Amino acid sequence: MIKKSIFSLFAVLFSLSIAAVTHTISSPDGKLIVTIHDDNGQPTYTVSYAGKQMLTPSALGLRADIGDFTHSLTLKGTEETKIDRTYLMSRTKTSKVHFVANQLQLSYENKEKNTLTITFCVSNNDIAYRYTLHRPTKDNPKCAVIYGEGSSFNFPEKTTTFLSPQAIPMTGWERTKPSYEEEYTADAPLTAKSKYNVGYTFPCLFKIGTDGWVLVSETGVTSKYCGSRLSDYEIGKGYTIAFPQKGENNGMGSEYVGMALPGSTAWRTITVGSTLKPIVETTIPFDVVDPLYIPSISYQPGRYTWSWLIWQDHSVNYTDQVQFIDLAAEMGYEYCLVDGLWDKQIGWEKVKELAHYALEKGVKLLLWYNSNGWQNDAPQGPRNIMNNSIRRKQEMAWMKSIGVKGIKVDFFGGDKQETIKLYEDILSDANDYGLQVIFHGCTLPRGWERMYPNYVSSEAALASENVIFTEYHARREGFELTMHPFCRNTVGSFDWGGVILNRYLSRDNKSRHQRFTSDIFELATAIVLQTSINCIALQPNNLKELPDFELDFLRQIPTTWDEVRFLDGYPGRYIVLARRHGDNWYIAGLNGTDKEKQISLDLPMFAGKQVKYYTDTKKKKDELLPPSTLKTLNVGKDGKVRITMQPMGGVILTNN
Repeated sequence: MIKKSIFSLFAVLFSLSIAAVTHTISSPDGKLIVTIHDDNGQPTYTVSYAGKQMLTPSALGLRADIGDFTHSLTLKGTEETKIDRTYLMSRTKTSKVHFVANQLQLSYENKEKNTLTITFCVSNNDIAYRYTLHRPTKDNPKCAVIYGEGSSFNFPEKTTTFLSPQAIPMTGWERTKPSYEEEYTADAPLTAKSKYNVGYTFPCLFKIGTDGWVLVSETGVTSKYCGSRLSDYEIGKGYTIAFPQKGENNGMGSEYVGMALPGSTAWRTITVGSTLKPIVETTIPFDVVDPLYIPSISYQPGRYTWSWLIWQDHSVNYTDQVQFIDLAAEMGYEYCLVDGLWDKQIGWEKVKELAHYALEKGVKLLLWYNSNGWQNDAPQGPRNIMNNSIRRKQEMAWMKSIGVKGIKVDFFGGDKQETIKLYEDILSDANDYGLQVIFHGCTLPRGWERMYPNYVSSEAALASENVIFTEYHARREGFELTMHPFCRNTVGSFDWGGVILNRYLSRDNKSRHQRFTSDIFELATAIVLQTSINCIALQPNNLKELPDFELDFLRQIPTTWDEVRFLDGYPGRYIVLARRHGDNWYIAGLNGTDKEKQISLDLPMFAGKQVKYYTDTKKKKDELLPPSTLKTLNVGKDGKVRITMQPMGGVILTNN
């Protein structure tokens, strides 16, 4: 009887050991640990950092027409490798990246003996994982339809969120949503429902307790996959990967993914830290992807002027555009953007004249285009060009012939594989004609700066036009621009759409509502917000209104960076970071609150040096905005300084 009991106990323990098989992969420094569990055929993973749990058991898996890979899986083998490579980038936050990581591949079989590989790549503060679906041996199909992923992100109970909701398809202005232009909510409860009950756009930021941060996003999305988002939170399950909504693209195209076999999904990315430093400085969107084609020319970074932001639709005429070309030339800027409706209000022949005039002034034109003709009702033209391969190439050949150097393409509204293919086709064709590309009314870029060498940036957020449209958003500019360095802009280049210097948001600079941020705040956004071709939304009147030192700063501001360092901040409240361009450092701070902010900074790059110090003085009762001033600051040998940012104000320190 005793022997039988012992045998039964061994049988139970053996079965439990089989059911609870785990594999662990850690970062090179050993602080970030991912544990993959195999609980009775259900693969899950957990994440800890510096001994603190950051993600609780979260599901893995994939659902396809050739089989379900979310349960009843058998682990058939593992393979561990090390990654150590260096690559260069010219279009994002860091020009040279040394990527060191550990990689673990786990091969699973489902009940039908078909194979799925899950690849985890773990560096010191980042995790990337993806699925590779292999050809089944039975009937040997060479393609599959992916219905969805089991991928989830489950957090400890004491977690708060910093999220932007996804919108319902074919809603909003001229049925152009979703366009990633919803408002962020900061410090929200984990269990809060999204505004439209369809989840959240990437990237998604989470605060774990009092001293943990996690950023969730995705990268490596090409025409071979779709863009995704996070679902609403479900207790016990967390957030899951959600595919595009069926109604996107006016209902045309599948919400699923068509995949040739073998084929891989996009990468799910998780950035983890005890502070916000790894969140702001992460390069994971680019670490796990590679360039997809060779640039046809050497694409040039720079600054552009833009009439539409303040002067709006009526300014898209020949005479007004000449003024903004002259403004760009006066400031030494490389580009001028001619916005929508130029096809009717200027015309192709006059745009050709305008392009030649700009070239004589040392300025190149960027031209606006509508992305579609049937996906939504956005009326601005030119339409029915960028969504047609024949017409698109004809137009790009014309642009090349007259010296146009880039395009801004607007109004996409969706993440279906068909829409991602349109982004890719526009980028690839544009490269053939030496054109750089900015996207607006669009989805988040997902590693595109590295993948597509002529890609510049995307809007993919509630951007500057809303500051113009309503006083409500003008008052919230400080909140938005101290949120994006931790969320939207940390994973991809961001065309916010302008350093705004008009005091009133109108052409005469006297009417409509005022700007609520200081001049130094606005100047500092040119450093805080990263994009290789940046909009400096000066107006011709600003040349006579602004202090010379502000204009001098804007004449020499760079748009490409060799290094970034997070110094201090909190999402939606304030941000201080350092960027290096060559030998010159720029320390930029934004205060998005209505309270004065004093901060102590450690600036070893300035130790024992005298630097320029741009700051605001206290606003008096009769002043609309605080006056700005330029001082010199002697930094001690220890590199420590104390700065003060006025309400909705900013600071800049530079050795340039």
